Amino acid sequence: MAERGSVVDHSTIARWVLHYAPILSQRIRREMGRPNRSWRVDETYVRVAGQWTYLYRSIDSAGDTLDFLLSPNRDLAARDFLQLALSAGRVQPRVNP
Repeated sequence: MAERGSVVDHSTIARWVLHYAPILSQRIRREMGRPNRSWRVDETYVRVAGQWTYLYRSIDSAGDTLDFLLSPNRDLAARDFLQLALSAGRVQPRVNP
């Protein structure tokens, strides 16, 4: 913000993120197209800020990301993410026997 001639403390920006992130998330999710019933959960291991972190994504058959979760722990994160993805209520996946 210094290039714009105003000085903003980093804690102010952190408060803005905490306040506006849920609002932006709701608006973005409304604009996203409805996914089809064929989707899967993908897990990978990526470096974030110099530390290895698990990235869980739910991806539909068109390759669009439906939701994601970054977690430093693998044990409970996979279960929690799957519960989160299923409880979103948008589209329940079909199950192949």
